[in-house]
Amino acid sequence: MDHDQRFKTLIQVFFQEFLLLFFRTWAERLDATAVEWLDKEIFPDPPEGHRQVLDLVGKLRTRQAVPGQRTSEPDQWLALVHIEIESPDKATPLRPRMFDAYVQLRRKHGLPVLPIALYLRVGLDGVGIDVYEEHFWEFRPVHFEYLYVGLPALDAVQYVQGENWLGVALSALMKIPKEQAAWLGAEALRRIQAAPLSDQQRFLLGECVEAYLPLDEAQQREFEKLLANEAYKGVQAMNATSYEKGLEKGLAMNATSYEKGLEKGLEKGLEEGLEKGLEKGQRQLLHDLLETNFGPLSATVLQRLEQLPADRIRALGKALLKAQSLRELGLED
Repeated sequence: MDHDQRFKTLIQVFFQEFLLLFFRTWAERLDATAVEWLDKEIFPDPPEGHRQVLDLVGKLRTRQAVPGQRTSEPDQWLALVHIEIESPDKATPLRPRMFDAYVQLRRKHGLPVLPIALYLRVGLDGVGIDVYEEHFWEFRPVHFEYLYVGLPALDAVQYVQGENWLGVALSALMKIPKEQAAWLGAEALRRIQAAPLSDQQRFLLGECVEAYLPLDEAQQREFEKLLANEAYKGVQAMNATSYEKGLEKGLAMNATSYEKGLEKGLEKGLEEGLEKGLEKGQRQLLHDLLETNFGPLSATVLQRLEQLPADRIRALGKALLKAQSLRELGLED
């Protein structure tokens, strides 16, 4: 699973928490409890130019009317939120793309658009407003602003101790004092394990921590020593059901060795699950992963999933790692 797919899933599952964590004012203006995530938004330069594929575009209601931004548009109770996840260590390449996407979304949907960039390796001021401008000598025909989060500039210790569970997980990508890295990872997993979350939510957050926690060899040993303590007994239990131990012990809740690859872990878990006859666990895991990637499943998809023979479940699990739609998986017409 690459950076983009991981964070697309996290934001879709924890969208309200994302807004509350970084943009509370906007969380109060937007009804984030019911978001319609639009299918891939692709904007080609006609006739055969570059295609821009947007990471996430959600349509949701506002808590009050937004006055029409053009004379031809009525007041709106709907808006779009556009989120781009940027993993390179420079912000400059993203700025014109954010502007281009805004123009295209406004033109296509005729709705107000809130653009947000999530930087994984660029800190800037942590949370703020970035700007894209175009100049023609002293004339400035374009001044475009968008919200951003620069995770590396935020205080990891502050967020790991907070009450927002998404913030606890994202602390692994924030500014961590070197001497506290092992403790922070163990503490993040302990708090996620004890949080009032579903198993799938715990898995997503815990997997994020372990995928990004920056540990050298000595810190890794310290991290493992901490997890062996009684205080982290719950984390040990959670890790005991990870992908690397297969599906024979039930649904995976946390990947303890992401460096070996989530794909290998999933394949291994599915294979071991089949060998031990845990078809029910496999089917439930696939159901959860399908909902995470594609949203609530229709009655037709649920029926087809239930009717899949055991050997097809394994094949579907592998195909899911690269599939972009339910149709590609043969679950939707």
